[in-house]
This record gives sequence, structure tokens and C-alpha cells, in this order.
Amino acid sequence: MIDRLIRKIKNQEKPKHIAISISGNREWAKNKKKAYKDVFFKGFMKIPELLKIQVELNIPIFTYYLIPKEIETSDIYPTIMDALADFLEKFIKNDMLSKNKIKVSILGKWYNLPGRVVDLIKQLIDETSDYDSFFLNFCINYDGQEEIVDACKIISRKVKNGKMDPDAITNEDIKENLYSSYFLPPNLMIITGGRRYLSSFLLWDSIKT
Repeated sequence: MIDRLIRKIKNQEKPKHIAISISGNREWAKNKKKAYKDVFFKGFMKIPELLKIQVELNIPIFTYYLIPKEIETSDIYPTIMDALADFLEKFIKNDMLSKNKIKVSILGKWYNLPGRVVDLIKQLIDETSDYDSFFLNFCINYDGQEEIVDACKIISRKVKNGKMDPDAITNEDIKENLYSSYFLPPNLMIITGGRRYLSSFLLWDSIKT
């Protein structure tokens, strides 16, 4: 994946935002009869390598689709949460974050996850909250359709309270109320696991990719 990413970047104008989905790991592990925890953890541990590329090539934003919300009801959910927690414990200690002032944000319903994972996410967010040289987004317990629905709920409340005219709602209003409201749409999207579909990844922004 890393070699393919470098080739893509070299063959086009340098993107400002790269989005990568590793949500295909579940299907890959199943097809290859590999342990889910090992496959997901190895996928997570590719992120520090990709972080080096982000810094070296001076790409402002990277977004990773780590955990789709659908896994929340899967029988492998506890296993994936263990892999995520193990990764976060290591990643928090990565000195690249402080050295390069990389701000980490989490998109999705991460606060519904097990306590150990939530505590690690809070620590990661807090420790990088003042950084602004690079931006690293993790989509965790995330669903792109739900993101759009939540944006519509926020807008509907504004309409109900008389703060917005329903006839004046624009695409920009939707974007401003998405989880990803502060970030440009990705210029380049990479889907791993041999899949050919987005799996609800940044649905609103992907139309511009």
C-alpha cells in the first residue's frame, strides 16, 4: 500500500488531503483465514510509516478509516477493540506527533466504545490539541451515511429554532455540519483489502475526489 501511495503522489499534483480506508481488512482476514486481531493490528501499525510520508511530502491532511460502525454489532468487535487499544497505546508514545506538531482528530461515535479505548482516544486528542502543522484524522466507529444524517439533524434544529431558512440551505451548510467540517475534501482516496467500493467512507466529500 505504501509503495502504491508514493507512486500515485509522484504521478499527479501533490494532494492536500489523502484519505485511506483499511476497513477492508475484515474481508481480507476472512478470505485468507488469518486472525482478525493480528490483521487489524498490523494494518494500524502501518500508520506511523504513512505518517512519515505525510511529513516528508508536506501533505497537510491524512484521514484513515479504521473502524466502520457496522463492526459494533459483529462478533469480532471485542477482538478489534483489543487491537485498536494496543495500537493507540503505542501510537500515543510516537514522538513524531509532538516533533511535527500533528493534531489528531477522531470522526465517528468513538465515545460509545469500551472505556479503555475511549480513555486512550481522549489522551491522544488532549495531547495533540494545540498542534496545527499537520492534521491526522481517524474514522472510528464511523458511518458516512450517519454523518450526513447527523448534519441534517443539526440543520433541522436550526430551522425549527428560526435560525435558518430551509429554502436557503446550501451544500456548504451541509458541509459545515459534518464531522469533517474543518477539512478540505480529499484529493486522493485509497481503499485497501481488494475492495472496489467506499463502504460509507466520507460520502459527502468523496464526490469531489
